[in-house]
Amino acid sequence: MCLLSQPVTDPVLIFAISMVIFLLAPLVMEKLRIPGIIGLILSGVVIGPNGFGLLDRDPTIILLGTVGLLYIIFIAGLEIDLDGFKKYRSRSLVFGTLSFTIPFLLGLIATYLYGYTLGAAILLGSLLGSHTLLAYPIASRLGISKNKAVTTAVGGTIMTDTLALLVLAVVAGATQGELTANFWFVLIVSLGLYVAAIFIVIPLVATFFFRTFASEGSLEYVFVMTMLFVAAFFATVIGLEPIIGAFLAGLALNRFILEQGALMNRIKFIGNSIFIPFFLLSVGMLMDLRILFNDPSAWIMAAIVVVLVITGKFLAAWVSGKIFHYSTEEIKLIFGLSIPQAAATLAATLVGFDLGLFDQATVNGVIVMILITCIIGPYTVEKFSRIIAVKEEQRPYEPNTAPERVIVPVANPQTMASLLDLAFIVRGQSPQPLYVLAVAQAGSGEAQARLAQAEKLLENAVAYASGAEVPVQMLTRADTNVTRGMMRALEESRITTAVIGWNGKLSTPQKIFGGILDNLLESSTQMIMVAKLGHSLNTTRRIVILIPAGFDHKPGYYEAVRHAKQLANQVGATIACFVIKDSAAGYEESFKEIRPNVQVSWQQLSSWNEWHETYMPLLRRDDIVVVFSARRGTVAWHPQLESLPRMLAHSGPESFIMFYPPEPEPVDLRGTRGTAVPRTVLGKKSYE
Repeated sequence: MCLLSQPVTDPVLIFAISMVIFLLAPLVMEKLRIPGIIGLILSGVVIGPNGFGLLDRDPTIILLGTVGLLYIIFIAGLEIDLDGFKKYRSRSLVFGTLSFTIPFLLGLIATYLYGYTLGAAILLGSLLGSHTLLAYPIASRLGISKNKAVTTAVGGTIMTDTLALLVLAVVAGATQGELTANFWFVLIVSLGLYVAAIFIVIPLVATFFFRTFASEGSLEYVFVMTMLFVAAFFATVIGLEPIIGAFLAGLALNRFILEQGALMNRIKFIGNSIFIPFFLLSVGMLMDLRILFNDPSAWIMAAIVVVLVITGKFLAAWVSGKIFHYSTEEIKLIFGLSIPQAAATLAATLVGFDLGLFDQATVNGVIVMILITCIIGPYTVEKFSRIIAVKEEQRPYEPNTAPERVIVPVANPQTMASLLDLAFIVRGQSPQPLYVLAVAQAGSGEAQARLAQAEKLLENAVAYASGAEVPVQMLTRADTNVTRGMMRALEESRITTAVIGWNGKLSTPQKIFGGILDNLLESSTQMIMVAKLGHSLNTTRRIVILIPAGFDHKPGYYEAVRHAKQLANQVGATIACFVIKDSAAGYEESFKEIRPNVQVSWQQLSSWNEWHETYMPLLRRDDIVVVFSARRGTVAWHPQLESLPRMLAHSGPESFIMFYPPEPEPVDLRGTRGTAVPRTVLGKKSYE
């Protein structure tokens, strides 16, 4: 009967439904190339009391949503780069002030004239002034996190969020009393004492705690949560909103919690998995689609806030850019970073609704604005980050002095010999042994038999390598997840390059190579060379290299060139380079810097379409096609790079190698919408 009644009241079933949504919504949004935050809000709209009525916004949802609200503001305080703010404080202060003030004034004037009360207009203007760095991970993974435009936008976040929360505190206090001199005196004095206590007491307590109990992982997390909720509670005691306490607690603990540390990972993991999704779900439940369809004022409100936030944020970016002499691309990048509205905006909207300042139409309009800005921001940052990354000075050639550690996972006896031959060339004269890996999938009764089979395969590989007088280090791993087993081997042996074979078969069209290899590319930072070798390497007469636009700005560019030239030199082949949608002159110069010397010809192509239609049919059977590829979302990535392996597997040449150069840090795809898929023009596919 519980399953049939609506809304669901069984707490276990409520939690189960929520978990299913938290699992599926981000996956669906990823397929649509839309930030996952939007999927969770829309899910709340669909299943909430104003949708199908499956779940009610009952005390359970409100409790977990409130925790998520405090959590997201707390993490914002923890993640703020205080050192970066100090370094670029003049630029950040100017931009932060403009980025808050211009949208705030536009919102205040427009909504007050539209008929809102002064308090509601002030609060609505303040939430337009804040922003969330939803798209910052895009700029980071494209290698421009140190760009002056990015540091300006990131530092300005402190100003916008702090000012927005202060306005929220004043408005919330004013709704419960009058704006008298006594009110301002009590607010200023109590706020001053409260802030002083936060920044004096919490650091002292944190210093003592982390010195005494630093090794207690779970206890550290409980301590941090204690500081968060105690600070949030005392904010309510002095008449402030609890989110202000959460934000200040995050700032006070900022230097105690390392960004890449285990404690920060626990905080983000639990927050992103449980509490923050509940907050987004609860916000979606506030939206009533019937009002959007039946009340024109809701659409008018949505249009007003969307136009105001876009206009205000762009003006702030433009004025700041002109003051500090930023390029047009950098101005648009600042706009893209500062346009998304999420954390502080959602918080202020929820508080305004609870205080009775906002009606349902306003909430709907703000949520529509959040959805639109969360699409505009990542798209803009993705586009102009790539332009800025390519325009920045190319990395100088620095010969790699670190020892080359090459690993070869072996699984297929038929292709093992050719794969090892390629690995011998890649290893070169490295003093390190060649690491040969066999991974057996554990978790079943056949695990022992699989390990024995893997060890036998390794013995054959050692025997083959001994003929070439190449020292070999055998590695075996047993894991329920093959990708995880490979990653453990790469990390434990400090591997720099992995040479991996591919049979050309693909289980699903959405994959590049298949589940295991695709997951390895997403999880690793080492150079990965995926090879399909259909003929003996020593019969190769020509190596055809495909170079996508911007590849010379990747950190592993010179290593990829060195390996390709080394391969050509060893097999006595010439090189034919095809540079797609980029200038060939720069690549030609950099190729000359790298030994060994090999005969190289150059061809500059205007589009991927030209390669597919004109040059790909001319490939010979004894060619090896080398594709200088890139991991998804990084500089030089293009959708065509993901479909090329399938095309090459069914084309004339029997052999090809996909080069994925190393990345300085794991690729972070948070906030991205991805890049547009190939367009269809006049009935045929375009590869522009």
